[in-house]
Amino acid sequence: MKYIAGETDFKIKNSAVSLGKFDGIHLGHQLLLNKVLELKKDGLQAVMFTFLYNPRNLFSDKEIELIYTEEEKRYILEQSGFDVLVSYPFTKETASMEPVDFIKEVLIEKLDAKVIVVGADYCFGHNRRGNVELLKEKSKEYGYELIVFDKIKVQDQVISSSYIRSKIAEGDIELVTRLLGRPFSIIGEVKHGRKIGRTIGFPTVNLIPPASKLLPPDGVYASMTSINGIKYPGLTNIGHNPTVGVTPEKRVETYIFDFDSDLYGSTIEVSLYAYERPEMSFQSVEDLKNQMNQDIIYGRKYFSK
Repeated sequence: MKYIAGETDFKIKNSAVSLGKFDGIHLGHQLLLNKVLELKKDGLQAVMFTFLYNPRNLFSDKEIELIYTEEEKRYILEQSGFDVLVSYPFTKETASMEPVDFIKEVLIEKLDAKVIVVGADYCFGHNRRGNVELLKEKSKEYGYELIVFDKIKVQDQVISSSYIRSKIAEGDIELVTRLLGRPFSIIGEVKHGRKIGRTIGFPTVNLIPPASKLLPPDGVYASMTSINGIKYPGLTNIGHNPTVGVTPEKRVETYIFDFDSDLYGSTIEVSLYAYERPEMSFQSVEDLKNQMNQDIIYGRKYFSK
């Protein structure tokens, strides 16, 4: 997959383009993306067009926590069969672009869009004045087909990234899985930890997510780790390891059942399936080991179902 990030000087030919923020790549987003992938059979390049940073970050001092970071989004998209991911720079200059100029200069001249796929509420351009009606109005002039998808619901709730973020923050992991259409995951390079887990018989693989990554409440989760396309069940602790010395940054530590290979430097995906218990501080390492044995019984039973 070609990855174009932070650049405005590029040209793509003959494309079907999905437009949006795509934070979470949830079930609603997947309607758009699957349609674009379907159009590859007509000889079109499958392109996702988004912005490099969440737009609200430009005008706010508060950093928006993301369901999936830019690196995670790229990883997920590469698995799906997309040809190009364009993460356009979101600057004050690009934010002030008039909607008609965005259509002409970006969608037509840079992307050569033959088909444009959007959600019904998609807005773009200066002060978000561009919308589906404008895209429809300009489709004849520029010769592209416009495909629009309505919002979809789960449990009578419209699926949106903001709603999913609230459910992740609450720790409702099983509902989050339904909304995303896939388990919520943390993707990254395995880092060296303190190797304490190995000394007590529970070696773990460690990820240190960036501050922009939204994480569920600290605790232990039944998880599945994808390594080179193969999935392995296990348990994941999210938190600061209070029993063996609090870490300054939040860590994602995963014990993979029946697995003991060196993964340092490898990129893995840890998917959370169910919340078991909160992170706890134990009186001794022995108490921690006893609890971990109970956790493993829970995890094996969960995945045996």
